[in-house]
Amino acid sequence: MALGKNYDGQDCSLAKALELIGERWTMLVVRDALYGVRRYGDFLAHLDIPRAVLSQRLTTLVEAGVLDRRRYQDTPPRDEYVLTETGRELWLPLLALSHWGERHLTRTGPRRLFFHAACGGRLDRAATCSGCGAGQVPVEEVEVRPGPGLEHLRDDPVSAALRVPHRMLDPLP
Repeated sequence: MALGKNYDGQDCSLAKALELIGERWTMLVVRDALYGVRRYGDFLAHLDIPRAVLSQRLTTLVEAGVLDRRRYQDTPPRDEYVLTETGRELWLPLLALSHWGERHLTRTGPRRLFFHAACGGRLDRAATCSGCGAGQVPVEEVEVRPGPGLEHLRDDPVSAALRVPHRMLDPLP
């Protein structure tokens, strides 16, 4: 018997959230969008995700209001995917999950470090700045940098761009 895709018997906000973002690849698509990935081909190259799965995840996230699909080229027609305010709210849960994974599942240290762009202080798992003490620094004010655990360097354009510190949400070159 196939495992269902929803939590019909659960009257719980966590179950509802997991129906949307709990499918395999979905949070990695959101993570990459936070890093500044916007184009289908860049998501595809960086994630090594099957095309059909990526298309479905992007469509679902657009329909749910997490991503906005915007036309950036007319001939041939091409779209980019930009996080909405709803999508940007996933920054804190994603940061917390990343910190949890670093503490309990990896031995090499963090692959990415997050800093408050205004003062240069490092952020903790709650996005509190160690430099100025600002709490829950919004994703728009965060700079991502390579961390000590970034040992397996991939050759795709997104991985190359992420080796250089940059502001979250800013489109990658």
